[in-house]
Amino acid sequence: MNAPDQIQPEVLLSLLFYSPNATAVYSGADIKILSANEAMLNFWGKDRTVVGKTLDQALPELEDQPFLDLLKDVWNTGITYNARDYPAVIEIDSILQKFYFDFEYKAILGKNGKTEFILHTSFEVTERKEAERLLEEKAKSEQRLIDDLSALNEEYLTTNEDLVSKHDELFAANSQLLQARKDLLTANRTLVESEDRFKTLVEKSPVAMASLRGENFEVDIVNDVVLKIWNKDRSVVGKPLEEALPELKGQPFIDILTNVFTNGEPYYGLEDKALIEENGELVEHYLNFVYQPILDENNKSTSILIVASDVTEQVNARESVNEINTRLEIALNASGLGSTEVDLATGIMQSTPQFKYNFGYLPEEEMNYPDLFETMIPEHRDRVKALVQESIRTNGIYKTEYPIKWKDGSIHWIQAHGRPRYDENGVANRMVGMCADITEKKLVEQRKDDFLSVASHELKTPLTAVKASIQLLNRIKDRPYSQTHVRLIEQSDKSIDKMCMLVDDLLNMSKMGQDQLTLECKLFNLHEMLSKSCSHVRLEDEYQLILNGDENFEVFADEHRIEQVVINFVNNAIKYAKESREIHISTESLENHIKVSVKDFGQGIPESVVPHIFDRYYRADYLGKSYSGLGLGLYICSEIIKKHSGKIGVESKMGEGSTFWFTLPKSK
Repeated sequence: MNAPDQIQPEVLLSLLFYSPNATAVYSGADIKILSANEAMLNFWGKDRTVVGKTLDQALPELEDQPFLDLLKDVWNTGITYNARDYPAVIEIDSILQKFYFDFEYKAILGKNGKTEFILHTSFEVTERKEAERLLEEKAKSEQRLIDDLSALNEEYLTTNEDLVSKHDELFAANSQLLQARKDLLTANRTLVESEDRFKTLVEKSPVAMASLRGENFEVDIVNDVVLKIWNKDRSVVGKPLEEALPELKGQPFIDILTNVFTNGEPYYGLEDKALIEENGELVEHYLNFVYQPILDENNKSTSILIVASDVTEQVNARESVNEINTRLEIALNASGLGSTEVDLATGIMQSTPQFKYNFGYLPEEEMNYPDLFETMIPEHRDRVKALVQESIRTNGIYKTEYPIKWKDGSIHWIQAHGRPRYDENGVANRMVGMCADITEKKLVEQRKDDFLSVASHELKTPLTAVKASIQLLNRIKDRPYSQTHVRLIEQSDKSIDKMCMLVDDLLNMSKMGQDQLTLECKLFNLHEMLSKSCSHVRLEDEYQLILNGDENFEVFADEHRIEQVVINFVNNAIKYAKESREIHISTESLENHIKVSVKDFGQGIPESVVPHIFDRYYRADYLGKSYSGLGLGLYICSEIIKKHSGKIGVESKMGEGSTFWFTLPKSK
C-alpha cells in the first residue's frame, strides 16, 4: 500500500486529465506518453491516438528541436527542468507554426529514487510574448521619436545661429520642421495603436490578466477573467489596488508587488492562498500567478503586468484526497485492519505496519507472499491458494479465515479478503488484500462453545439425579413410608435447588446481556445483612463465618443483590478452599466508599488466573482440579457491583489464601 501522502497513479492520471492547465505524463527512457489532457492535445494539434506512443512518434516535427533531449536528461538525472518563453515549432493542420511556452518537466521519483514518471505542465505564452514584442516596439518608437526631436532641435539651433547669414534657408528649415511634425504625429499614432493592441490583448486573453500602473498600483487594464477571480466589476479601474481590493490588507500581495516594482524582477506564485471577499465573507482561493514588471528605457518600473490562474479546485481536490487517505488510515488502524498489495509475478508485497503486525512481523521487517503462506498452518495453505486462484479466474473477492503461527510459536487467527487487479492486457498482475486478527473473537466463540457444553453437563447432572430419585420413589410409592423415601426426597430437593441456582445464573446473564438487570435500592444496615446472610453455611456448622467491622454502616443499595454477591464469595471460599475452616467477612470505611471483604485461608489462586477471574464463562481449573458450575457467578457479581458504581477485585497469594472484595458508595 502506498504511503498516506502519496496518490495512486490511476488517481494522479485522473486528476491531471481534468486539469485546466495543459498537462501530460510520460514514462520510460523513450518518453512514452501515458496521458495528456485536452489542453495539451490542443497545443500539440493532436487527438487521443497519440496516447501510448513515444513523443517523437506522436510529434515528428520535434526531431530537430531540443525537447526530447531535455526529457531524456530529466528521466536519467531525476532533476526537474523549467523553461520560460521557450519557442516550439508544432505542426497544426499540416502547417508548421511557431509558439512560445512556459513549461516544466518534473521528475516523479519512486521509492528506489529512480524516475517513474515525468509530469509535463505547460502554459502557452505566445500572446504574452507578442505583447512584450509590442512593448519593445513601443519603446523603440519612443526612442526614435526622441532621437528625431533631438536632431531637429540641433538643426533648429544651427538655423537660428545662421539666421542672419542664411535667411534664404528659412523656408527650407520651416519645411523640414513641418515634415518633422508630420513624423511626430505618425509616431504618436503608432504609439496609440500599440497601446490599444496591448489593451485588447489583455482584455481578450483567456487567462486572468491585469496591468497595474505606478507605485500606487493603480488598476489600469483588466480582463473579465481576473475580475471574476477578484469578485469585482470594472468600477475598480483607475483605483489603487488596495482601494479596489481592501481585503488584501494584512495579506502579502501588496508587499510582493512593492518588491517587484522596486527591484524590477518578476515574482512567480505557486498555489499561493488569497482571501477574496464574497458576499461579505473572506473566501480562500489558491492562485498560480506572475507579477511581471514593465520597464522604461532607464530600466525603471512603470507598471506591473499580472498573469494568473485560479487553481482552488485542484488544491481542494488534492487536499480532499489526502484527507480521505488520512481518514482511511485512521479507520484501518482503529479497526486493526491491515492492507497489502502483492505483485503476483515477483511475490513482493507492499504492506502496512498493521498488516505485518497481524502476522507477527515488525514494521521494518521484510515480508513477501511466500512468507505469508509460511506463517499459515500447513493444512490450510492449499485451501487459501485455491480461493485466491478462483478469485483471479472470476475477478471476484475471496474471503476466508485461517490460523497462523507467529515466530514466537503462538497461534493466531486471521480473517482475510482480497481482490485481483489486471493490466491493460487483462492479465492479473496484482492482488490487493486486507486482513484482521480475529484471535480474540475465536477465543470468545470457543468459550461460548465450552460454556454451552458445561451448561448442558451441569444441568443434566442434577436433572439425572432428580429423575433417578423420582423413578425410585415411583417404584416404592406403595410401600410404607421409610428412610429411603426421606433420602430420595431430600436428594431430589438438593438437585432441584442446584438446577434453580443454575437457571438463576442463566437468567441473570440474559438480563445483563439485554441491560435489563434492575436494582431496587434502599437504605439498609450492612452489618445486619451480613450477619443474616449465608444461613446455609451457618446451619451446617462445618465452616465458621467471622464478621468484623463497624455495626452502624448503612448503604443505599439493592440489599438482595449485595447479599447475592457476598453469598457467591462465601460459596467460592468453601468450594476452592475446603481446608479453610474460618472465613472472615470484614467491612471498612474508605474516603467515599465502604469496602466489604471475604477472606479464606486456602491454597490461594495462581497469579495467571487472577486477571480472568471475573471474566464471563471463566471457570476455575487449576492445581490439577476441575470444579462444577457455569463460570458465571463472579462475572454476575462484577456486573452487580458496577451497576452500583462500585469496584470489585481479588487479592491472593499462593499458600496463604484469597480475599475477594467490593466497594459501595457511602450513603449521603
